[in-house]
Amino acid sequence: MHKFGISLYPGHSDPEKDLEYIDLASSYGVKRVFTCLLSVEGDKENILKAFKKVINHGREKGMEIIADVSPRVFGELGISYTDLSFFNDLGVYGIRLDMGYSGLEEAMMTYNPYNLKIEVNMSNANRYIENLLSYRPNKENLLGCHNFYPHRYSGLSYNHFIKVSEEFKKGGLRTAAFVSSKEATFGPWPIMEGLPTLELHRELPIEVQGKHLIATGLIDDIIISNCYASERELKALTSINTEKLTFGIELYEGVSGLQKKIVLEESHFYRGDVSDYMIRSTQSRVKYRDETFEPYNTREIKRGDILIENDLYMQYAGELQIALKDMENSGKTNVVGRIREDEIMLLDYLKPWDKFAFTEI
Repeated sequence: MHKFGISLYPGHSDPEKDLEYIDLASSYGVKRVFTCLLSVEGDKENILKAFKKVINHGREKGMEIIADVSPRVFGELGISYTDLSFFNDLGVYGIRLDMGYSGLEEAMMTYNPYNLKIEVNMSNANRYIENLLSYRPNKENLLGCHNFYPHRYSGLSYNHFIKVSEEFKKGGLRTAAFVSSKEATFGPWPIMEGLPTLELHRELPIEVQGKHLIATGLIDDIIISNCYASERELKALTSINTEKLTFGIELYEGVSGLQKKIVLEESHFYRGDVSDYMIRSTQSRVKYRDETFEPYNTREIKRGDILIENDLYMQYAGELQIALKDMENSGKTNVVGRIREDEIMLLDYLKPWDKFAFTEI
């Protein structure tokens, strides 16, 4: 089951606004909170005071709070990886190691007596996770989470993201990655030109980022990295259908009520006999074989168009398709709508027999 999360940076924010943000996020079913000790300065007592109120409030709302740390932070706070009592006192669900140790230390930490989760960095290119797993960690307490990147053009490449994420999933670990709010104004560092994991997400709407991460099949938890996402964004992200790919679409003016019903209300699946040119959902032509489908908007077909065959295609009339390539239109195909431009890339993730749906935007 996928979880959604937010981020909080108590050393850089108004505590009361943090509490309000937790309340708002909780009302939309948000279950995770990421917070960062990397950019915080001070002694243990001051850190506890600054963070504990926010952490306790999140816990009261049933949220899992994970704090980002590193060996440097351990050293500055006088914490040993063999004694995680400080984090237990802080009240967190777990800690994220922005930079790891040798693998043995992380494995030992997963057996901590407080059952704190140990989340490790997924974004670096090495055999890190393979090495860590060789030390036989308690996998029930081991998680993976990508980085985020405030500097434009510094986010992860798609191919690298896929490669390292596959390594973690192969190890059977729960994974997480960050999406970026376009309405948030700050993060843990002074520079913030968006805060995504993937560079290709930097300018995309937050729900499209989330859909893409889910579509890869490699990410379990999706966390908004910057503060504060708007209520509209929280609603859009947490409303994603995590069970099947649901495309945001525009239906064209004048499309018939029956064709609109086929697009929005009928169940769709990708037929197993795959075409290079289209995804076919054929049950509607069977269910509505006695209905009339008059020619409508028979313009040339572009990738991402939503199509319904008209009566000129005889036994195919009523069949729904999604165009994978540009095609000529013989006049037998109605172009009834189009997938949102930002989401056309998601077509590449549909596989034969996958279920899918549409929603108007």
